[in-house]
Amino acid sequence: MRLEPGADGGSGREPGEEPVEVEEPVYTIDELAALARVPVRTVRHYQSQKVLSPPVRQGRIAVYRQEHLQRLHLIAVLQDRGLQLSAIRDALSRVEKGQLWLEDWLGLSAELRTPWSEEQPVLLSEQELDERLSLRPGLVSALIDAGLLRRGPQPASYLVRSPGLLDIAVELEAAGVDIDLAAAAAATLRKHLRTAAGALVRGFLDHAGEGFARSGSTADVTKALGALRPLGVRAASLVFAQEIERALRKAVDTGRASPPTRTPRSTQAKHQHPRRDGED
Repeated sequence: MRLEPGADGGSGREPGEEPVEVEEPVYTIDELAALARVPVRTVRHYQSQKVLSPPVRQGRIAVYRQEHLQRLHLIAVLQDRGLQLSAIRDALSRVEKGQLWLEDWLGLSAELRTPWSEEQPVLLSEQELDERLSLRPGLVSALIDAGLLRRGPQPASYLVRSPGLLDIAVELEAAGVDIDLAAAAAATLRKHLRTAAGALVRGFLDHAGEGFARSGSTADVTKALGALRPLGVRAASLVFAQEIERALRKAVDTGRASPPTRTPRSTQAKHQHPRRDGED
């Protein structure tokens, strides 16, 4: 129950007049779902996942209040940002306990989702692809088999998920590295870098305020991530170059980098076409 204030911020009533009580709106589950534009089963699911509090009782009737509707709107906003219900539940629990300001958490979430690369998928026509790659017979099929190229939704169109990786693979192919081998190398890199990236993110966030981002506030985390974004990419490039150098030196030292032994063409021809009895 609440009192309706006057427009001037006062009590809204004349001296001696009794205060007027205004009923807080309440909703059935069907009304709540309609106002929030979600199915009734979604409301019940949110309650089971503990992101929405249960209804209150008015006699034998279960009703929902304005706070429930506001919570449903907030959940929708957070889901639009790509957050899963488990993350929403944990964050809202911390907010309710006073351990976290929702505005700070939303700001940090947006910062963590900032892309580290400006690369975007592109849809190319066959002519655009030819102009980009100077197509030779069989190249498109090889790129599709390697997963670097997909046929687009329109005829004679192609979807390129990573234009940068496509260009690298084509340049390597021109230098003598087969497309499938280049794609396998990219898959190896991705596998190990995914593991390394996960470990680094856990390490940084576990030490927020204790070695990373100074106080651990949203402003400090944002500042640290802003520096880490370009420096981390540079560091990864440097470490990769150093490790490639180390691996190549080891290959040379152990003899694995020696050129492969090739059979002379005349000898190959001799073995491929052995003389038969009676032939000169």
